[in-house]
Amino acid sequence: MKICIREGEVLEHAGPATLKEVFVEHDKSLLKEFIAARTADEERVDFHTELADDAQVELIAWDSDEAAWIYRHSMSHVMAQAVRRLFPEVKLAIGPAIDDGFYYDFDAPEPFTNEDLKKIEKEMKRVGKQNHRFEREDVSREQARELLADEPYKLEIIDDLEEDQSLTFYTDGDFVDLCRGPHMLSTGQVKHYKLLSVAGAYWRGDESRKMLQRIYGTAFATREALDQHTKMLEEAKKRDHRRLGQELDLFFFDDEVGPGLPMWQPKGAVLIEELESLAKETETAAGYDRVRTPHICKESMYQKSGHLPYYKESMFPPMELDGTTYYLKPMNCPHHHKIFGSLPRSYRDMPLRLAEYGTCYRYEQSGELFGLMRVRSMQMNDAHIYCRLDQFEEEFLAVCQMYLDYFELFGIEKYVMRFSTHDEEGLGKKFVDAPEMWKKTEDMVRRTLVSGGINYEEVSGEAAFYGPKIDVEIWSAIGREFTIATNQVDFAVPERFGLSYVNSEGNDEVPLCIHRAPLGTHERTVGFLIEHYAGAFPLWLAPVQAVVLPIAERHAEYGAKILAALKARGVRAEIHADQTLNYRIRAAQKKKVPYMMILGDREVEEEQISIRERSGENLDPMSLAAVLDMVTGKISSRSGQLQ
Repeated sequence: MKICIREGEVLEHAGPATLKEVFVEHDKSLLKEFIAARTADEERVDFHTELADDAQVELIAWDSDEAAWIYRHSMSHVMAQAVRRLFPEVKLAIGPAIDDGFYYDFDAPEPFTNEDLKKIEKEMKRVGKQNHRFEREDVSREQARELLADEPYKLEIIDDLEEDQSLTFYTDGDFVDLCRGPHMLSTGQVKHYKLLSVAGAYWRGDESRKMLQRIYGTAFATREALDQHTKMLEEAKKRDHRRLGQELDLFFFDDEVGPGLPMWQPKGAVLIEELESLAKETETAAGYDRVRTPHICKESMYQKSGHLPYYKESMFPPMELDGTTYYLKPMNCPHHHKIFGSLPRSYRDMPLRLAEYGTCYRYEQSGELFGLMRVRSMQMNDAHIYCRLDQFEEEFLAVCQMYLDYFELFGIEKYVMRFSTHDEEGLGKKFVDAPEMWKKTEDMVRRTLVSGGINYEEVSGEAAFYGPKIDVEIWSAIGREFTIATNQVDFAVPERFGLSYVNSEGNDEVPLCIHRAPLGTHERTVGFLIEHYAGAFPLWLAPVQAVVLPIAERHAEYGAKILAALKARGVRAEIHADQTLNYRIRAAQKKKVPYMMILGDREVEEEQISIRERSGENLDPMSLAAVLDMVTGKISSRSGQLQ
């Protein structure tokens, strides 16, 4: 057995053994420096797993990102152990690690309260102090069913596993759980954790199943990291797009309308219209043609495109009309393929760029719905580029550059293009069985990203079924990560639709298709921007750009003149005359209005305007003409600055 401790430092051991046994024999300090190991085939194993005598593993250090997934998973067990001690009647479901934390789903007779969370956290400390070892045991299916006789959710998991699937249990003290691991050595190794919230979660994300209670928590290897994360969570709570969406009168959800179907208030509609104007302006300059397609279509089109087998679970139920089956459209691409194929095309027509603000409908599971981030009705900044093979790299890079231009406009400093490729095992199943085209298109995408200096990371096995793709990951101003959009290559579906153009030799040739949506869906983009700006949108995007505040009734006539002049120049402005001036200023600041234009005796007499920014800073008095020039100039340039 060869154990890579650090680069160039290898520990060898003869015969099969657990890593714990090896370290106890050679160097016990390694048990504190490392948490687990990674095998040659990238499987994570803990120090309790017996390895073969020819195994080769690389140790995972405590301060690595990979280690966090392991100890957070262990802390989900500690939490479940504490819950079981305090509430013996609960039934256990699942408890995985997630980004920045962990959760566990419980079936409990009564809802957990905030007071319960405090008690659970206190009991977790007891479990930690007792420092129980995580002991791993391989068991047969019969033994597993006997051990879990009173756990219906665990029994269902076992029933769904393949017959030859090995089963492992982990025991720590008085707690036993079905789990594949890996885990840290003992319950006392992580002391810095916090329980965050309780939420409802349907069992297996199926709204027809029972609603369970999900307790969320987070854990870190150091107190400093936990404090920093907790501070970020507090800031994120202030910026939560769901809360700000209500406070700023942007959008809401209504039970009678349906879950995941946002209702946009007038101020929220402004955000969508401004984003749409931005995209149309950008795309017109880039040579796109705009199209429009229906919201429904026949089942046969989705069978032809190949989408139905892959996306049926995420589509709204079919509608039967006059013996024909229709679906609400979950994507625009098949419609655009039809538009391309409706007319003869020549190589001289290429590239053809078809753009649409089409509304799509996807039946996301109830447990996956999350504000504007996961919805069932979405307005998509969609387009499809049909191009020749020799045009692909230029077109693909132009799309990537469009993303970068948007990032600069919105002040997004951190991003990564997640380049997803196929894997050979999925050919003919998860991916179109065309190995040569996969290699060719993946090489082209990779070459384009490198030549364009695009920041990207490559991930195998996550491509679209018809070609490689880019998922665009961005980080908000407080460091929260979002998947905002996608850029996909399609070498398969155009052929299914019989799409072709006449090449320079006079022969028919199938075009490549690039699916792209740099602004993603407006729902998710608006949700991101709300949190990114904390609701204080740049002037050009702000639903209300200025509010006119006459100090007294005698200033109202001058205020009406200012309001009319602002509106005549296209500024979104309102006049507020009720309540005291201080009350109106606070109300405007709460609504994140960029400019408050205060009018008193001096302003009326000198025909000037005093401006207070939402930050509280006051500008020098200005004439109406100067104010109009300043405000409209910043709006037209989409400036991110108020001064």
